[in-house]
Amino acid sequence: MTALDLLFPAKEEVPATSALPQVEGRILIGGKILTQGFSRKRVESPCTLRLPDGTLEHPLLGTTPQVSAEILQDAVEAASQAWDRGLGKWPTSRMEERVKSVTAFRDAMKKKRESIARFLMWEIAKPWLESLAEFDRTLSYIDDTIEAVKGLDRDCSRLQFSGGIIAQIRRAPLGVTLCMGPFNYPLNETFTTLIPALIMGNTVVVKIPRFGQLLWEELLEPFAEHFPAGVVNIINGEGRTIIGSAMHSGKIDCLAFIGSSSVASKIKMSHPRPHRLRCILGLDAKNPAIILPSADLKETVSECVKGALSFNGQRCTAIKIIYVPKSLEDKFIADFVSAVDALKCAMPWVAGAQITPLPDQNKPKALQDMVDEAIARGAVLANPSRGGRVVGQFFMPAVLTQVSAEARVANEEQFGPIVPIVTYNDISEVEEAIVNSPYGMQASLFGRDPAQMGRLLDFLSNQVCRININTLCQRGPDVYPFTGRKNSAEGTLSVTDALRAFSIRNMVAAKQDEGGKSIVKAILEGDHSQFLNTNILL
Repeated sequence: MTALDLLFPAKEEVPATSALPQVEGRILIGGKILTQGFSRKRVESPCTLRLPDGTLEHPLLGTTPQVSAEILQDAVEAASQAWDRGLGKWPTSRMEERVKSVTAFRDAMKKKRESIARFLMWEIAKPWLESLAEFDRTLSYIDDTIEAVKGLDRDCSRLQFSGGIIAQIRRAPLGVTLCMGPFNYPLNETFTTLIPALIMGNTVVVKIPRFGQLLWEELLEPFAEHFPAGVVNIINGEGRTIIGSAMHSGKIDCLAFIGSSSVASKIKMSHPRPHRLRCILGLDAKNPAIILPSADLKETVSECVKGALSFNGQRCTAIKIIYVPKSLEDKFIADFVSAVDALKCAMPWVAGAQITPLPDQNKPKALQDMVDEAIARGAVLANPSRGGRVVGQFFMPAVLTQVSAEARVANEEQFGPIVPIVTYNDISEVEEAIVNSPYGMQASLFGRDPAQMGRLLDFLSNQVCRININTLCQRGPDVYPFTGRKNSAEGTLSVTDALRAFSIRNMVAAKQDEGGKSIVKAILEGDHSQFLNTNILL
């Protein structure tokens, strides 16, 4: 099989287990699954197939809804009615009832594993094993959230006594939540906001990502079956044309958004009372890998290749720029380029595929422009035989050296397979660049000198929110906090942090005298309150 055959396989060569999905997408509003009343958009796969006559095609996967601003407003209204000023069935239910609903949904979702993974593979060209892994990680996230919320509820069930006051402190939901996830992890990243928002009692509108849309078709019935009407609403449309008016209505209380900081700012400012809008945001990043003279080069090259180019570098946690000391420049670049050029470019169902087509048909040109701009400013393409080539929707990984500090690729998030390498003579040059960067999500630090590593850990601790020692930047395990400084995030996501992010502490208090004790005791013994109770959730 030739390299071209891997990039553009014949249609009949697609394995039967990877059969093309075909679906007409629907939406869910107010507990009803709707099939009409909105326009549709064709969804074609970024994976190019070769027909018998030699022509190439992007196979049609189906159509996806393109709702109007008015339909999105209907979804917001449905969520608002289910919230009912905080008096709705879902926000006032006990945690055990919410856990029961989420668990039932999880069990129904589990049966959709292969079909959802197949949509991921075909629509965003995520390798098959990674698509399955995204599904499995999402199920694990739901399980971990259920266990975490049980622990949180147990902690909140006890009464506290201090300063003559008897109290119970619980967490209450925030209201109507708009969830907008990213295309690179359209299932997992969206669920890391959707599930905690739901289990804490909020009602939700999901605007599904611009790629990775059809998988949601598999989830509409489970959502409709296992949650009260209006608690979960799922729509799709052109975000820039429909989100503004929904926010302007003032009926959205909480925004969970993973995307660019510029878009997040526009959305927030569309709200008539932005000071009342709770935001949980995962935004841009320019995560540096800092290589010290004491680094183990073999280990460092391996981690940097994986960190920069896993899933084509389309990860906010990817390594976005590499700083190399002058003393290691030649050796590191030679070994790094060799490893990058050895990456297997193929369709996502091919075993071992590491570079796959980009979901956005406009992205290869945008990346090419970024490479050209860097070269015009003096950068050198270190792998000219392959790097930066555009073949269909493949963009072959480009390694750039001698990158100017003024080049876009040195300052902007490329979100694709371009790796800029900057050489330094003194570590202060790297520190200055990081201090001046508008981003502050993560950094990877490679070295074996404990004194130098320790000093840089102290420096980085006030610049980024996760420092990875001799390993790539990454999210997870999900029990660890995921956030950022500067333009990179607002709020913190982890299993436990997310539960807090989508809720607010609320307290019932009474005097610690006979009158206060007797009324609290009567309410508890008679089970008269959903909120004030000492039931333990097992």
